[in-house]
Amino acid sequence: MSVTKHLCIVLHDVAPATWPACRRLLDMLVDLGDPPVTLLVVPDFHGRGRIDTAPDFFRSVDALAARRAEIALHGYFHRDDAPSPRSPGAWLRRRILTAGEGEFSTLDRDAAACRIDDGQHMLTRVGWNIAGFVPPAWLGSRGTYEALCATTLRYTSTHTALITLPDQRRIAAPCLTASTRSAWRRSVSRIWLRTMSSLWAASPLLRIGLHPDDALHPEIMMCWRKLIGTLLHDRIALTKSQAVAHYECAAPARC
Repeated sequence: MSVTKHLCIVLHDVAPATWPACRRLLDMLVDLGDPPVTLLVVPDFHGRGRIDTAPDFFRSVDALAARRAEIALHGYFHRDDAPSPRSPGAWLRRRILTAGEGEFSTLDRDAAACRIDDGQHMLTRVGWNIAGFVPPAWLGSRGTYEALCATTLRYTSTHTALITLPDQRRIAAPCLTASTRSAWRRSVSRIWLRTMSSLWAASPLLRIGLHPDDALHPEIMMCWRKLIGTLLHDRIALTKSQAVAHYECAAPARC
């Protein structure tokens, strides 16, 4: 008997400053059948404009939410403004691999709780009820997870899994993403996406992580269009909340 497999399509870094590029990615998804999508909204992306002061952006996202999109909280500034890393490993993780985007990578519980609470309140004030939080670059400190478990949020995620809250059950969900910061990264990304989609073909739940910069590179857009179209032939698309509701009963509890 065949097992139904699912796909979560997630658009990261959604904010007024990135909206033109986000719109191009969303238009691509409409061409592919308009599957449900999870929008990771940043309240004040890099300090370049709060979402509650951008009425055109709000109306566009609100229209998507009324249709087939879920809105989740994605950090607050999406910028790592903590003191510089002291070890080579931390420097590599926070400055090179994630380009200084890991906002929640070192925050203690109180600092993380303050930013999560401020972000929740901003999204709630504009009328968006959210169930999920994703730390930028998927980097969350221990204090971040402690803060999340004290909220009303239902899930967070890492690069390889969805994590239910507050019980922290792990739902395996590997994520395919592209790196676009240089020509060689874009070339490697196209190979990576094809290879890993094949290796993870048997995974019940697979995620696609789109980023605004993807829309700036035709070769990456072409790769995404082909890959997502192929995956949608074999998988049912769900938002992250829908995926958590479907899979959480089978997920092992954290020891």
